Amino acid sequence: MAAPVPPGAPRATNTPPPPPNYNPNYQRTPDSLAENMQNLQINRPPSVPNSTPRPPPSYIQSPPSHSSAPYSAPQHSAPFPRGAPVSRPGPSPGPQSGVLARPGMAPSGPPQSTFPPNMAPGRPSGYPISQALPFGSRPSTGSFPSPMGGQVTTSSGAPPSAFASSSAAPPSAFPASGFSAGPVIPPVAARPGVFASSPLSTGPIIPPSSAPGGPTSNGPPMFASAALQGGPRYPSADNTMQTPVGHPPTMMSTQAPSQPPTMRTLLGSTAPNVPPGPPVQTAPTAMPFSAAPQGVPPPSGSPYGLQTWPMQPRQVAPPPTIPGSVQPPRMFGMPPPPPNQSMAAMPPAMSQTGAPLAGPSKIDPNQIPRPIPNTSVILHETRQGNQANPPPPATSDYIVRDTGNCSPRYMRCTINQIPCTADLLTTSGMQLALLVQPLALPHPSEEPIQVVDFGESGPVRCSRCKGYINPFMKFIDQGRRFICNLCGFTDETPRDYHCNLGPDGRRRDAEERPELCRGTVEFVASKEYMVREPMPAVFFFLIDVSMNAIQTGATAAACSAITQVITDLPEGPRTMVGIATFDSTIHFYNLKRALQQPLMLIVPDVQDVYTPLQTDVIVQLSECRQHLELLLENIPTMFQNNRTAESAFGAAIQAAFLAMKSTGGKLLVFQSVLPSVGIGALSAREAEGRTNITAGEKEAHKLLQPADKTLKTMAIEFAEYQVCVDVFITTQTYVDIASIAVIPRTTGGQVYYYYPFSALSDPAKLYNDLRWNITKPQGFEAVMRVRCSQGLQVQEYSGNFCRRIPTDVDLPGIDCDKAIMVTLKHDDKLQDGSECAFQCALLYTTVYGQRRIRVTTLSLPCTSMLSNLFRSADLDTQFACFLKQAASEIPSTPLSQVREQVTNLCINILHSYRKFCATVSSSGQLILPEALKLLPLYTLALIKSIGLRTDGRIDDRSFWINYVSPLSTPLAIPLVYPRMMAIHDLNSHEGDRPLIPPTIPLSSEHVSDDGIYLLENGDDGLIYIGNSVNPDIMRQLFGISSVDVIPSQFVLQQYDNPLSKKLNELVNEIRRQRCSYLRIKLCRKGDASGMLFFSFMVEDKTAIGLSYVEFLVHIHRQIQIKMS
Repeated sequence: MAAPVPPGAPRATNTPPPPPNYNPNYQRTPDSLAENMQNLQINRPPSVPNSTPRPPPSYIQSPPSHSSAPYSAPQHSAPFPRGAPVSRPGPSPGPQSGVLARPGMAPSGPPQSTFPPNMAPGRPSGYPISQALPFGSRPSTGSFPSPMGGQVTTSSGAPPSAFASSSAAPPSAFPASGFSAGPVIPPVAARPGVFASSPLSTGPIIPPSSAPGGPTSNGPPMFASAALQGGPRYPSADNTMQTPVGHPPTMMSTQAPSQPPTMRTLLGSTAPNVPPGPPVQTAPTAMPFSAAPQGVPPPSGSPYGLQTWPMQPRQVAPPPTIPGSVQPPRMFGMPPPPPNQSMAAMPPAMSQTGAPLAGPSKIDPNQIPRPIPNTSVILHETRQGNQANPPPPATSDYIVRDTGNCSPRYMRCTINQIPCTADLLTTSGMQLALLVQPLALPHPSEEPIQVVDFGESGPVRCSRCKGYINPFMKFIDQGRRFICNLCGFTDETPRDYHCNLGPDGRRRDAEERPELCRGTVEFVASKEYMVREPMPAVFFFLIDVSMNAIQTGATAAACSAITQVITDLPEGPRTMVGIATFDSTIHFYNLKRALQQPLMLIVPDVQDVYTPLQTDVIVQLSECRQHLELLLENIPTMFQNNRTAESAFGAAIQAAFLAMKSTGGKLLVFQSVLPSVGIGALSAREAEGRTNITAGEKEAHKLLQPADKTLKTMAIEFAEYQVCVDVFITTQTYVDIASIAVIPRTTGGQVYYYYPFSALSDPAKLYNDLRWNITKPQGFEAVMRVRCSQGLQVQEYSGNFCRRIPTDVDLPGIDCDKAIMVTLKHDDKLQDGSECAFQCALLYTTVYGQRRIRVTTLSLPCTSMLSNLFRSADLDTQFACFLKQAASEIPSTPLSQVREQVTNLCINILHSYRKFCATVSSSGQLILPEALKLLPLYTLALIKSIGLRTDGRIDDRSFWINYVSPLSTPLAIPLVYPRMMAIHDLNSHEGDRPLIPPTIPLSSEHVSDDGIYLLENGDDGLIYIGNSVNPDIMRQLFGISSVDVIPSQFVLQQYDNPLSKKLNELVNEIRRQRCSYLRIKLCRKGDASGMLFFSFMVEDKTAIGLSYVEFLVHIHRQIQIKMS
């Protein structure tokens, strides 16, 4: 007889279980692409689910209580009737529960592993590659220098200034020159290697131009059906060294001796630097990645080749500092503190030489704080010595080892020590908030998230607050009971989960159980979490075929992009597709295989819409692939003589929703003109605003609000039935994004904006955006809740979602790029020296159709000292919250007020630091906390950004607001303070250099007339060509010999010379880092394009704002006024 299986162990199935260290980021099958595509199958019984309407998800209910005790009332775990609504992770309003159903047995078919460490195995794990390497997949090691070159910094070896109460602190984000802060963290402004597709992508590949020596197009994709034959060859799975579930291998942990921060005056002379101690560097060979074999493309899950954790003996760390101890800031000339004493950083001082305040001319612009990039990779352990380690900057390049707290990719807090009281937080002027990105892409070198299956009983939870088991729950009474770290309630341990405690008070099996030693873990949802089969993967495409869309080429671009991405949809019987077109009427297509060709069904009534067929409008992809391809090929010609200018956008999405209502799924809409007829028709409000100038100026912000509530009401119903809408706006006119965007925003979708749409340069971006949209790691029909320790509570959620009850967020769709901001408030005092925990639970359906609960836990120390708050502030997260709050204010508040609020937030924080933490210095100095020294620069950049400028188009500003809403932390700063780099001298950076050249401050004095510069903000790229550039360099890069012939529509080509090759490599590396296919626009001095480029020079004085130096003087003056 078989031995009983303990909960948490893998369940027995007919298919062999994956190995314990199975990493779906790596290709399992070395040879055949066809086998690789099998991995995309989603398990689902052959029968198509019946078309009964899906019940809207209920208000959070928890699984029924266990009779074995962790839950309060004993209950039978009887399965639920089908009608019971979808439940979510959370406290139960009533005794019973119901949640989205998952088959009792593990599904047969593809491996039961995981919706990987955020990946569906076998799917492209990075941004797609369209044509001749548009994202330029990284060649195998050796072909050009690693972008990771340079020193490897462990985040445990930082100076005490960064985080005084912990022995292991990261160095300041971007130490300004003159600051010595130990090994420096690079500001590579996004996740490294998010575009992990291998050079041989599964999508169509664009053949190089056949002309010998001709340019290889990096532009619009073409069809290449043969590209898929004889799929790519990957290194065999046994080459990959994978990390087992038990004790992770030792991590590189070399530490630099603590160094005192130095300080500097900004007005007048520079203060002498205290020489730093020599940083202890790892041996040059100890790279964080082992090299891939020469000539073999890396596996698709990893843009860096095959990586393993370096195995190295630990080196002795400096003695820990005393948490919470306060030391006076050090003035110039003071000796460095002994290594075991932590000191507050005394940041750049602006010394005053005159009586009132020295004029700006006294400031040396080269001495003011600026971001300083670095190429080193940080190895970050989330906890050391039972203390939380503050995370590296979000914009840096880091590899995380989860040692109890979750990776900062999944959850970051604005302050890494939690103030004990609301008064202390108010005094600091800072915000207390979390930025949660539950499905964020991991670094390819990180251990995959472990999947834990507790069988029918489901995961162990607190019976009072319903918090999930995590490393910070304390077991007592020989392991028979446990205390919840969130609400403090003591529960009985379920009998089959019992384990004795070791001498240290921890369970003896803690290191073997991921849920007891990892900050992020994924539980298989038991039957209590479902009331019906998880939804199939449904993709419905809705294409605008009005006259304008046809004539601009937008319809043809959309059809071409969809044709190419069909190959990337998950294979198998669970994948279903549908398609419709619309102008002033709606056209559905019957794609049933039995028909000779697709049949068009027209819905003329756009006021009271309906779906012409209950079946056959959405069919299995395997049944209709040929019909679908034929139809997409013919749509542009079928409508080529269309003279209908109207668009029934609202009616079309309502009709598509009715077709999808019984299943839910993704609705992808391609829209080119202002919706003008039918439900939700809109008028050209922008023109009305312009003609009535006086009213327009007084209430200009009202044009950024939806025109009426029609579309919002529809969106709430879509969200209820799990339909997620993405809108691709390919337009050359005003389309009222403020009104249209309500739908994607409420349903967990996204707005993509191509203005002015160009049939030459935009189809490549449209295809890549669409492909990444459907292939990136994502979940359907999700519900999220954040819980926190007693003393704190969630105040507000913000992002792209729908909310029907205060505690939960409903997400018809959630993916790896979307973040949700969670603001927190005190409802009681916290105890100094204790820890405060935050837990995010996301219940979702994977692309396989498996129901999962991803649980992310972060535990941070509490402090009653203001200086600790400033030391442990997280600049990236603080600024991302500033940005999101400003964006949410813009539609309801006059712009001048929003700009003032943003400036005051910055002033209040710096005033509080100046008043309470830096009292030693004279009033003539501007003192900036080390962790926040770049806050004034980013605040100024935000004030001058598109969203807060009055001179922009209404749609551009609406798009900016909607882009910011789900924006992740690593992309927040680049949006307002883009990266600028010189590209005319790429050839001079020879040797072991990173792909990305050094960044340049955003000031016109750094832009010379004989240079060429690339500026990118994570979504768009501008290349500025000076008037006196060497014609030879222009010819090499762009194939033009004079600035006068710069094309307005530009596609980056690769020419046969080293400079062009380096520029293409650079652009592809940025696209990979940013998870976005940057459009490139050429700019020149003296016309609109040049003005656009210089509008990003945020350090210059402009009509709408001060220069950076003047802004620092303004802030200093405001602080002095407050002090007096």
